[in-house]
Amino acid sequence: MRRTGTTRRGAFTATGAIAMGAVLAGCGDGSGPREGSAGTDAATADAQALAARTERTLRASSARTSRELLARYEHVVRAYPATVARLSPLRDAVRAHAEALAPDGKESLVFSRTRATDAAAAVKELAVAERRTADAHTATLLTASPELARLLASIAAAGAAHAYLLNELAKETSS
Repeated sequence: MRRTGTTRRGAFTATGAIAMGAVLAGCGDGSGPREGSAGTDAATADAQALAARTERTLRASSARTSRELLARYEHVVRAYPATVARLSPLRDAVRAHAEALAPDGKESLVFSRTRATDAAAAVKELAVAERRTADAHTATLLTASPELARLLASIAAAGAAHAYLLNELAKETSS
């Protein structure tokens, strides 16, 4: 009986061929612009300026998203004082995320009203907001620089964990 499917030897051969192709594709004949030429220096400066503007824009947008989430936390804590003890650690983490994204943090919080009629529903709304914020940070990863992408990935992972914890807290919370 003949074996079908991918064998270990075939997988290693394919991986080696792909790696060799990537190495060879990266090699050039040296006919491109030489280092130190004026055209290359100007293009590099333009590319760096564009990258810096893009990163500032991405950071500002992500910080705004985190500040909106922080404002939701503040509103729930003020509306339902019984939730303060359990929400404070999560709220403090969201505040730290916003500060990490925009250290100057000159924008003020814009408070939003909750449609929740009790503490459990308000906490569930926070869980949805955390998930939405984590998804927004994850979507931003595609266009971010490596350093910013690592920060956003960490914040998104924390947001996903917060969403889980908030869903569990909503089950335990009574009005």
